[in-house]
Parts: sequence; C-alpha cells; structure tokens
Amino acid sequence: MGAHFSFPTRIKCGPGILRELPGEFTVLGMRRPLVVTDPGLIPTDAFKSLEHLSGNKWTVFSGVHPNPTIEDVEAAAAAYKADNCDSVIAFGGGSALDVGKVIRLSIKYPGRPLVPFDFDAEWSGLAPCVTIPTTAGTGSEVGRSSVVIKDGRKCVIFHPSLLASLVILDPELTRGLPPKLTAATGADALIHCLESFTSPVFHPMCDGIALEGLHLINESLVRAVSDGGDMEARGKMQIAAMMSAVAFQKDLGAIHSLAHPLSTFCGLHHGTANALCAPFVMRFNAERVPGVYRRVGIALGLGNPDDASTIGHLSDLLCGIGLAPGLRAYGVKESQLDAMSEQAFADSCHLTNPVRVTRDDLRRLYQAAM
Repeated sequence: MGAHFSFPTRIKCGPGILRELPGEFTVLGMRRPLVVTDPGLIPTDAFKSLEHLSGNKWTVFSGVHPNPTIEDVEAAAAAYKADNCDSVIAFGGGSALDVGKVIRLSIKYPGRPLVPFDFDAEWSGLAPCVTIPTTAGTGSEVGRSSVVIKDGRKCVIFHPSLLASLVILDPELTRGLPPKLTAATGADALIHCLESFTSPVFHPMCDGIALEGLHLINESLVRAVSDGGDMEARGKMQIAAMMSAVAFQKDLGAIHSLAHPLSTFCGLHHGTANALCAPFVMRFNAERVPGVYRRVGIALGLGNPDDASTIGHLSDLLCGIGLAPGLRAYGVKESQLDAMSEQAFADSCHLTNPVRVTRDDLRRLYQAAM
C-alpha cells in the first residue's frame, strides 16, 4: 500500500504506484503530455511500464544526454510545441528530470535565453509537470532548479516555480538499474546529505532530513547494489534520494564544486565524481574543524565516533560499491587540473563548505584525488 504526503510538493510512493498516474491527469489539468526521457531508457522494462499506461498516445522526446545541454532543452521544447502538448512527464534520471522541469520556461517565454534567466520575470502559470525518477540519486524530482551545460559550463536555473506538480516514487522502476549506476546514483544522494548537513548555513529542518537520509542510505545502498530485486532497499534509496534533495536546499560544499568540472571536462557521472572526491574533502575539513562529522557518524550507527572513524566508514562503503578513489582510472589527466580548478573555484557550492577554500586548495584536492 502506497503512502501519500506533501513535502515539499505532493509525493506518491510505493511499489507499483506508477499505475495511479493516469488518474492524476484530471486533477493536474493534463491531456496531452510530453514524456521527456533519455535514449537508454526506451528499451527498458521501466519505460515499457509507462508506455503501457499511455497506450502509445503520449509524445516522447528521448534526446536527453547524460549531462544535459541547453540544446537538449531547446529540442525538447520544440517537440512540445510541434505536437501541441500541454504538460510534461519527466521520466528517468536527474538529467531527464532537469530538462523536463525547465522546458516549461522555454514554452512560456519563447526566444528568451534560459541562461542567464531573469529571476524577476513572472514565473507563475508554468505547464503541469510530473517527475518520475528511475534512479535513486539526484533528487531532482523534488528540486526547484535544473542544471544544464552551456558553453562547456554547468549552469543552474533556479526558481520555486520549477517544483514539480506531482512526484511519483515507484521502486519497481529502479529494479533493472545496473549495479554500477545504482552505486553512482546512490553515492550522489549520500554526498547530498553529507554536504547539506555539514554546511554552516542555519536550517535545522534540513539538518534532520539529511541525517535520516544518511541513516537510510547506510542501511540500504549496499543491499540495492548487490541485489537489484531488493524492493525494500530500492524503496528506501528512493526516499533517501528525495530527502537528500530537500536537505540540500540548505546548500552544499566543496565536494560538489570539485565534482561539477569532472562532468563537464571528463564526462564523469555526477555521483561518481562526488564519490571520488569525497574522502579528500572530508579529511581537509576535519583537519580544520575537528568534530565536523561526529553527528554524521552517529546517524550511520557508529556509536560515539570521531571524524576519522566516520570518514573511514564512508570511504569503505564507497569502495565496497565499486567507487574506490583514483581519478586517473577514470581518464582524468594532470593537464586538466588547472582548468578544472578554475572552474571549481568559480562554482558557488564551496562557499558553504564548513571550511573556506582557495583555488589552490581545490587544485591540491584534485591532485590528492588523482
């Protein structure tokens, strides 16, 4: 039996709950949706479940790249207009969800650039949007922003009106997710919770959500990677990923600033990039703010931990799901580090790291992670 709750938007969760989607169309004012997804999902059982509900009557745009570009947004918006769509179903990982949410701005403001977008413009009246994640990682389904690449740089488009009208979390849709992708997306949720909690910004509600998210991930991530059919673990990871994105409304930290250029320069999956940088940033932070990870360790069930035991536990967890450190093994070259350090320093996430970082600090952290 599924659960229904509303924080920060309306969410329906539980195995098989996707079947309730058509019944929501009248409530949301949807008649002709555009399904936004990526090409890798088309042959999957997850997409076939959605296709069965649609009766092949919904328009599908499947041109979203793993690290989505502004061109993906423009192409999806063109498909929406060409078929006279009136709503969006964003179906897939964080990339598809981000593109699906943000094309509604292109529809409302044709010809206006999305990057940079005028935050003060009238944002009300965006088309209805249902977000349906098929991974458990980014939490984009409950996010108020979309991240797209323009001119080789990741750009964040943010506004509360980008929040989805409805979120559907059905762990059955993640059943076929390969172990490597389960690991990478799960690591993404883990780092979201970790960095949002340790950010010095005051937001006790997000702190509590982040700590419980860490608890759920610690319970479930290894199980979900090792047994894709474990629906209890899959469901807990979906909930934790959603919670992680609610929590990082508070802000993130230097791990994310390092991870973003690894996607734009080297094409690394965002969750993988986070995992490969995390132990080095955590040690950097703990050396300068002793005790910064104590409550994280308690949430992970470590009793009365110090920073070293918490960092060791998370490092072992990441290694155990196949995300052992070593950027070189992922094709990162020494010759890229200077340019990546510049882009990492320009990234705003490190501004809410528990320790202030310089460009040189970020360069040294990249070097350590090699």
